Formats: sequence, structure tokens, C-alpha cells
Amino acid sequence: MKQIHAARHAADAHAVKGFLESQGIQALVRGEFLTGGLGELPADVCSVWITDDAQFEQANELLIDFLKGAHARKFSGERWQCPGCAETLEGQFTECWNCGTARPVGA
Repeated sequence: MKQIHAARHAADAHAVKGFLESQGIQALVRGEFLTGGLGELPADVCSVWITDDAQFEQANELLIDFLKGAHARKFSGERWQCPGCAETLEGQFTECWNCGTARPVGA
């Protein structure tokens, strides 16, 4: 298990964890309940860790793009059709607003 991201707060850590998991990389948040004592603890107490060390390089590259906003720009112009209800959605959405179906991989 390797640390991939030192978060500013729990919400930041969970956003990174969710992104990595959406890319097929298992991750976990450690230290989120310790942030209440930040005056006494190091600033990087809340962090994201990947469980498979072999995925570290891939996770790091994906995370760099994610934090720069490159991942969001990649999908911003591509519309996709929901396989659940046939609603047409803009590229930045990962789930259908109408029925909640997840965007298919590659769509």
C-alpha cells in the first residue's frame, strides 16, 4: 500500500479516492477523522492510499491529469446517450441526471 495524495481535508481526499476508483484503482482514505486536531498534527494527516503498489505509476499519472483538470476537459465536449433511458447528456456528466445510470466506459 502506497500513499498517493496528501489531502487538505476529508472532502478532497474522498474526491481523489472516488476518481481513482472510477478508473479501476482501489484506494482508501486514511486519517480523515484526525483532521479535527490539525493544530497538533502534521498537515498531511488526511491522505489517499492505493492498495496495489503495482498501480502506483498509473494512479499517479491519472491523478496529475485529474488535479490539472485535464480529465474533465477530455469529456467536456462529447455528448453521450444514457443506456438506461436514452437521455442525451453533455460530456462532463458521469451519470444520467434523469435515471442515475452510470456513463458506460468509453462513451
